Amino acid sequence: MRISPIAFAVVASLASSSVAAEEVENTSESSQSFTAEIERIQVTGMNFNNYKVGSSSGAMRGDIDLMDTPQSVNVIPDFVTDEQLARNLSEVLVNDSSVTGGSEKWNRQVFNIRGFELDSGSGFLINGQQQWSHYVQPIETLQQVEVLKGPSSMLYGQSGPGGLINMVTKKPTYDTLFDVAFDTDAHGSTRFQLDAGGALNDAESIRYRTVLVKQDTKYWREYQDGNGEQEQERDRFLGYINLEFDLHDDVMLSVKYDYTDDKTGIDRGGWLDDNGDLVGDREDIWDMSWAFTDNNVENLGADLTWYISDDWKMTTGYNHQTFTRQRLDSSPSMVSGMDPVTEGYQIKAFDRYDDWQHKTAYMDFTGIVNAFGMEHQLLVGANILDYYYGQLRDSGDAQIVMPGQDVPRPDLDYNNDPTKSESSYKHYGFYVQDLMTINDEWQVLAGVRYDEQKKDGEGENSYAVSPKFGVIYSPSENGSIYVNYSKSFNPQSIVSSDNDVNEGMNLEPEYGEQYEIGTKWELFDGGLLLTGAVFDTTVTNVTVQEQLEQPIGDKEYITTQSGKQQHRGFEMGAQGQVSDNVFITSSMMYLDAEYITSAEDTAQLDGKTPVDAPEWSANIWTRYEVTEDLAFNIGAIYVGERFANTQNTIVKDDYVRFDFGAAYTFAVQNTDMSVRFNVKNLFDTDYLGGGTNTDVTVGEGRNFSLAFEAKF
Repeated sequence: MRISPIAFAVVASLASSSVAAEEVENTSESSQSFTAEIERIQVTGMNFNNYKVGSSSGAMRGDIDLMDTPQSVNVIPDFVTDEQLARNLSEVLVNDSSVTGGSEKWNRQVFNIRGFELDSGSGFLINGQQQWSHYVQPIETLQQVEVLKGPSSMLYGQSGPGGLINMVTKKPTYDTLFDVAFDTDAHGSTRFQLDAGGALNDAESIRYRTVLVKQDTKYWREYQDGNGEQEQERDRFLGYINLEFDLHDDVMLSVKYDYTDDKTGIDRGGWLDDNGDLVGDREDIWDMSWAFTDNNVENLGADLTWYISDDWKMTTGYNHQTFTRQRLDSSPSMVSGMDPVTEGYQIKAFDRYDDWQHKTAYMDFTGIVNAFGMEHQLLVGANILDYYYGQLRDSGDAQIVMPGQDVPRPDLDYNNDPTKSESSYKHYGFYVQDLMTINDEWQVLAGVRYDEQKKDGEGENSYAVSPKFGVIYSPSENGSIYVNYSKSFNPQSIVSSDNDVNEGMNLEPEYGEQYEIGTKWELFDGGLLLTGAVFDTTVTNVTVQEQLEQPIGDKEYITTQSGKQQHRGFEMGAQGQVSDNVFITSSMMYLDAEYITSAEDTAQLDGKTPVDAPEWSANIWTRYEVTEDLAFNIGAIYVGERFANTQNTIVKDDYVRFDFGAAYTFAVQNTDMSVRFNVKNLFDTDYLGGGTNTDVTVGEGRNFSLAFEAKF
């Protein structure tokens, strides 16, 4: 019965909420002592209630308490994802039910927040700066991941209506840190990690943090192209270093550099027939075994913090991201009227080189002013994004192949392309935000931003004014109720897909508008955070790519832009400690998403639901500490029915996936060590993940993982 998985998540999200009334009446003294304890723990680095994080650096462009943030925000700490042995950002974001996964082809990951797809150029932040995220983001360098829900254009400019993902990196430490870890799984994958930090001089005025990762992944699906049943493999190296310099008692400089080399075979995912069933076997990869994508990513940046006075601070920073990629792709596709298994399918190989350059800079002034009988937490700032993209491509001819056929690697070289396809733009933004504290019960947030995007060459410049307004009412020190109104501004480029009917067409910006009302409560002396929100988001000038019923030549898709998209729903969450030895993080979301259009060319979408926007989704992860040394984890993820195409004719079934974990810690000659054993998909459930009917992610069956960690 479909209500069962929903019910377990609802109960989990509201765990222990029956005692809320008692906690509301007796929180003043305990909340104050909890705040002091949290500050002390953050300074000393001790571990306490690692499931709950009290502030978000991205939601308000500063470390402001979540209770003083009139917005739905979920912070996922690295402690939880380390317990889950997460290997990528997708496995981190399963801890928030408002985030659903999309396609994972070409060694990149697509996500939706509240049903809206995140753009790889404007939907992701690193420490508050926009990051080009067209690849699998490394998570080993992250301290926490913040899911900022709803429009955030007032602070960050171009961004989608669903929200943003802000990834906060690990900071240098004063105390010496040396952490070595290794994990493996049933397929033979391995990952080695080193995390080290500390002071480099006696005065502790120069500190560092470095992370090194070497990962070799063997996937469970297999190529079927006549060269033997070969598993897809991935080879990744990650290097990260962050240096902090105390230039003065009031001035600190942080310099960061990271490098990623990530090469993997291509698996575009499975194909679904008209009934939503997989074509072929679950293990079948339709790409050729010689196809690959090789990503090289570098980030070099610096941040300067100047404490001007007791009340004012200036922060400024710059980051230059270089992302180059070679992709030798067999580009498999089904042929209309042909059974791929018995009659064959089409491949059209190409060798492609991509060069993305992402330069960002910002300057913020934050301070406190008392005026008109109120305290004002002010933010005045500006940021800039300089974007460049270039492409070289050498394409081969289309051919029909059979499963198991030996297809030799084509003689293609992107250097044969005599002209480099290029595009660029610059994006500027200026913003002002004021969080006004009227009294102990009432706070008001008001902010506005002006944006301007200037394109070089083709395309038109875009301008926007993005306001944000919020009100927080705190009936007690441990609870708040808020409302907010915000707008989003997301410029579009041109249709660049070479298999799209409207290739080269200029696209207008998408504009979003949201109303949200929510509540947040801290229970059990501040140890447990309960949240809830109701939202209504509308987007105009929606860009939609649809698959043609009958291809026109080599054109399989058509991109149009008209009508509206409206997403309404509610979400609930629980995060923290519920007893001396039980911890929980869980969430659930109900979503009603649909297109609203009357344009003749897209009228068939009116009332349809976007791809990968389930009506119900939920998750839970728990930790039970049997002793100080032994702990067990149990988790579950529920994703409801979703459509696999924009016409809503193909449905992916709902599913529940259960996970299990156990960890044991011990000491050897004053060295803390731990062993962890995890089982993902405990009951070996067959399910389909994100993606459309032509690139769906096939859910992995039961998999065992083993990890070892030593802290010196």
